[in-house]
Amino acid sequence: NSELEQFAYVASHDLQEPLRKVASFCQLLEKRYSAELDDRGRQYIDFAVDGAKRMQVLINDLLTFSRVGRVQQSWKPVDLDASLDRALTNLTLAVEESGAVVVREQPLPELLGDSTSLTMVWQNLVGNAVKFRRPDVPCRITVGCVREGDVWHLTVADNGIGIAPEFADKVFIIFQRLHARDEYEGTGIGLSLCRKIIEFHGGRIWLDPKPPEGTLIHFTLPVLPEAPTHTTAELLAPAALTPRSGDTP
Repeated sequence: NSELEQFAYVASHDLQEPLRKVASFCQLLEKRYSAELDDRGRQYIDFAVDGAKRMQVLINDLLTFSRVGRVQQSWKPVDLDASLDRALTNLTLAVEESGAVVVREQPLPELLGDSTSLTMVWQNLVGNAVKFRRPDVPCRITVGCVREGDVWHLTVADNGIGIAPEFADKVFIIFQRLHARDEYEGTGIGLSLCRKIIEFHGGRIWLDPKPPEGTLIHFTLPVLPEAPTHTTAELLAPAALTPRSGDTP
């Protein structure tokens, strides 16, 4: 943990500052000498600025990845419906621009965990479904949840371009990308971050090799005795009529 904290400090301070300088001075160079540069020269500057910015994104993603696993002491009851709502709020622009529709098949449970990291799981899974949608088909994302013994079995399904079965394990490896950067942006950390968060919470995550269409992600989270959960009656009730714990009748 001490080494991770040192890395976090270096990543968030010492490594970011020179990158900001590279991007800033390249932009100043272009602004001051633009008239003396040909198209190739301006293109080189654009490459340098883009590389610095992508490195900053990568560092921030690595920083987030390194922090998972150090916050168990702050675990509290988490309402997965509320965490999904927060993720959708963060993705508002992407969802609205794509016209994506997110459907919840059942109310989601409450469990014990870290609210921020579980929101990141939803944000990555829904964000991927929006990113890898088919251009000629309205994007539809379905979130499901059933209880199986002592775990909640959750699913995120979409009707996008899908993932070939041979890449079922590769997609959860850090930095692994299945598409060129000029096709889809990203650092290749999203699903590996999801796996680390889910496993830290005592669950597992996997890709369905033969979904009906698009991509189907499964993951489990434990039902802990000390964590409040919805009753069977609540799960069968319409979401709008389902009372949350602590609500006054």
